[in-house]
Parts: sequence; structure tokens; C-alpha cells
Amino acid sequence: MASSVAAQPRMAPAVLRLFFHDCFINGCDASILLDATPFSCSEKDVEPNASLIGYTVIDDIKSALEHDCPATVSCADVIALASHDAVALLGGPTWSVPLGRKDSRLAASPESTENGLPSPHDDLGELVTMFSKLNLNARDMTALSGAHTVGMANCMHYSDRVYGTDRDEEIDPSFTQTMQQTCQGPSGKASFDVQTPMGFDNAYYKNLIARRGLLSSDQTLYGGGGLQDNLVEMYSADGEAFARDFAKAMVKMGNVPPPMGMPVEVRLKCSMANNY
Repeated sequence: MASSVAAQPRMAPAVLRLFFHDCFINGCDASILLDATPFSCSEKDVEPNASLIGYTVIDDIKSALEHDCPATVSCADVIALASHDAVALLGGPTWSVPLGRKDSRLAASPESTENGLPSPHDDLGELVTMFSKLNLNARDMTALSGAHTVGMANCMHYSDRVYGTDRDEEIDPSFTQTMQQTCQGPSGKASFDVQTPMGFDNAYYKNLIARRGLLSSDQTLYGGGGLQDNLVEMYSADGEAFARDFAKAMVKMGNVPPPMGMPVEVRLKCSMANNY
């Protein structure tokens, strides 16, 4: 993982994002890695996953493991471990990663994938509902959302916030102007955190308080008052509290199992089921 990130730093947030997208759909079963077959679709091809990268990083790690320790470490465990290392390489917290996950032989349906992932346009209630399906509470949700302290978003995911229907009347005007400049066409991108875009810190929460959240689903975490605002303010003021809660929430999310009855195995190659 370290060599991959040294060669391409963007692979650290990319692999972390892979883990989130995998766990939200049928649990942490590496189904996000399966390629399409003549008999089944791939989760990779569904719109919310279209911009995912980092598959080659996981494949390279798995290939090395198969050489040294065949048919032992699942692809699901590889993603979990790689995500941990990605956060550590970005300067974030470390934690003990529980192991023993199995790989699904089947990808989720396109409909399940589309409906199972949080949207950049979700409001707070929709996010709470989405995370609760994984037995993640508001504190977990708020801490995990702090992963947006690194990485980038495509223009299509924040254009409505800075131009149109999702626009926030209290949004920082200078932030709006800057983001509009990055969003002149479909290929535009912007960092979630302009100040420290590749540093895993608590700047994400400071940005929310300053009304500088990039996505509507980011900014919705702050401004409504009550416990939710208290969480954002706590993480903004106390980076250690954020790091501690993020690590706990990553373990909790990483323990979400696939549905009962789902056929599982330890894949030999992450992009295809065994004996296909």
C-alpha cells in the first residue's frame, strides 16, 4: 500500500472510498471488485461507482498474498486492511482491523447498488436512515463523514450546491465563487478540503462550520442545531476525538456482514468468483 500511495498519492483516498462503497452494499464482502459476467452485472458499472478507482491497488496486494499465502486472505480483508493503511499514510489514526471476512460470489443488483449508497444530495434525515441500515448511529455517521477531509469530488456532484437547486443561502460567498471556477464542465473536480487536501485531519468539520462543505450531503451535517451540531463542533475543536471516533466507526462499519445465505468464499482473484 505504501508503494502504491508513494507512486500515486490519490490512491489513498481512492482505496478508502472503495471500502465505504463495498460495505454499504450487502456488507463488507468485496462484491465491489467483481467484474461483470455474461450472467451478472458488476457494481462497478452503476453510476454512483463509476468514478471509483483503486482496483489495481487491491489486485496487486492480493496477487502478492496469493504468492506467499495462497487461498487464505480474502479480498474483503484486503480492502479493510488497505483502507486502514491508507488513513495511516495520510496522517490519520490507526486501529486494530478485525479479520475473517469472506468474499461474496455474487454482485448486488444495479437497483440495490443505486439505492444503497448515500447521495451527494441527501439531507440529514436521509443520511441517518441510510447509515442506520448498517447499524451505524449519528455519531458513527458524523465521524465517518470526516473521511471527506481528503480526496476530491466531481463537478456533477456539487454543481447543484454552488449553482442551483441545492444552493445554501448561508454558503460562504468566496467558497461559492472558487467552486464555480472548478465546475465549468463535466470534467471539473474540487478537493473536499482545500487547505489540507491530502492530510487526514479535522479540517472537514471546520469547513462545515464556516459553511464551506463541498457536497450538500456534507453541509447538511451542520446548521440544524441540537446534538448533530454539537458533534461537528466537538470534532472541529478536538482532532483527537475525531480520530478516536473515526477509528471506532471504521471497525463497526467493517464488521457489517453480507446477508444471510449469501454464497461466500475466499476468492483467488478479486475480480472474479472461484471456478467461474
